[in-house]
Amino acid sequence: MIARRLPLFPLPLVLFPGTVMPLHIFEPRYREMLADCRDGDGRFGIILTGGEPERALPAGHVGCVAELREVQMLADGRANVLVEGTRRFALERLVDAPHAYHVALVADYDDEPGDDRAALDDGAQRVRSAFARVARAARAIADDDAPLPDLPDDPALVAFRVASLVDFDRADRQALLVSRSPLARLVTVASLLERAVPGVE
Repeated sequence: MIARRLPLFPLPLVLFPGTVMPLHIFEPRYREMLADCRDGDGRFGIILTGGEPERALPAGHVGCVAELREVQMLADGRANVLVEGTRRFALERLVDAPHAYHVALVADYDDEPGDDRAALDDGAQRVRSAFARVARAARAIADDDAPLPDLPDDPALVAFRVASLVDFDRADRQALLVSRSPLARLVTVASLLERAVPGVE
């Protein structure tokens, strides 16, 4: 597996493949990163940090490549951006670079083959059903008649999309990002949603 260099943005949040996320860029080092990404391929890595020193991020820690989709520059140099998660990566190590922000060597981190297609379809349907119940109940509580968000057709992305929309804690989100089994992700998300259904309804 070939490692590649990637600008790194450690944050106390998890970005999933196939999902979008707004970010507010204000630190000078990440303003520099944004400028360099705009001049380059528009990609950087978001990786979960819990407050530990950023240089102490362990090898193997899993993050997600973010691609710039929209950039709104503000007059004072800050920026509001919209990024889309593409593929996951595993951190190999931080490298010395002439930038204020971190640059890392990372390797692709993909799902392992072997999940049964029929089981995946059943798992995705279970997640869709539980999510619809939770989302409808939450909208009723908020007196919100907006339509429910669309979920992807690909069962491998369904759990990621739902986890980006539901208030799971960071540990659960990171565990989903690390999972290399789409079926296991679907079972986990369905179980979390089904436990929440009675209370929210």
